[in-house]
Amino acid sequence: MLMEQLIRQNRSYRRFYQDFFIAGDNLRYFVNLARLSPSARNAQPLKYYLSNTESVNQNIFECLSWAGYLKDWEGPGQGERPSAYIVVLGDHQVADDFFCDHGIAAQSILLGAVEKGFGGCIIASVDRDKLRQYLELASRYEILMVIALGKPRETVVLNDVKDDGDIRYWRDDNRIHHVPKRKLEHIIVNTNL
Repeated sequence: MLMEQLIRQNRSYRRFYQDFFIAGDNLRYFVNLARLSPSARNAQPLKYYLSNTESVNQNIFECLSWAGYLKDWEGPGQGERPSAYIVVLGDHQVADDFFCDHGIAAQSILLGAVEKGFGGCIIASVDRDKLRQYLELASRYEILMVIALGKPRETVVLNDVKDDGDIRYWRDDNRIHHVPKRKLEHIIVNTNL
């Protein structure tokens, strides 16, 4: 698959076929992609908590908030929840700050997921205290984000941002998820190329 195709298919999916199992080998493959990715100062301070079991997934799910722009939607219902999670952690025994490492790692993980026919969503709206207790994480680990993974159960399409500049994603009557993207000519500031 070409890189542009991978990126176009790498959307924030929020509904999944919950009973579609993602094997631990796949989760380890995704984390290995993150491991091989660039790291600020090459400090490599990230660690990962992997889950593909129903009970742990349920505990993680209870700590997440979904789709802030969709005010009338509380998140995926039973049967549409992720079948796996990767919790991205910063290890304070390795570094005091994590710069952009978790963003790079998340992109690598999600591109790997798309390559394997899955999809995911980066979630930063997390009840970190509650999740720390559920996962019994040592205090040295800072919860940076959670990546929800599964077989997508929804269609996500890209649209140009309209003249009013509204970038909020939305769902139509057919439950198709629309994501406005700014046009290329609107994000390049120099015009001499």
